[in-house]
Amino acid sequence: MTVQEYTTEQLAAQPIGYWSGATMRHVVGGIRAELAVEHLTQPHWWTLNQVAGAPGAWGRARLTDQLAPFDDQDTDFEAVYGDLIARGWLTEESGTFVLTEAGEAGRLRAKERLNGVNERVHKGITPREYAATLNVLRRMIDNLGGDSDLPRTTPRAGR
Repeated sequence: MTVQEYTTEQLAAQPIGYWSGATMRHVVGGIRAELAVEHLTQPHWWTLNQVAGAPGAWGRARLTDQLAPFDDQDTDFEAVYGDLIARGWLTEESGTFVLTEAGEAGRLRAKERLNGVNERVHKGITPREYAATLNVLRRMIDNLGGDSDLPRTTPRAGR
């Protein structure tokens, strides 16, 4: 597919809300479709990834606090944790979550699927262009009083 070219003036007049929303729907739709092949939702993926990244650091409350800001589906995180435990992908040891071998294998399968989505998203886009796009979006977030920092991937102290 060839992307239609437009002038800078035409593009500068476009509403960011439309384009950021359309992008989000396509990207998240692709992510959710690939995760569904593994019978996972995004909150399942987030849980697996966070636990894998900091084994033994995430209890229920701390992990829910970490994941809730990214949730747009009113997720019942307790149900997600329960599902992953019932599958044998996650266990709780001393009040924190640990991935099982089956959980890590499932996480790696899902990661491979999401790598394919990422490759499609980045097709024809240089790393410099991608970084410039993110910096523009971050400035827009900052201009509107939001948090433009990169997402945290480790638990906050004290929880």
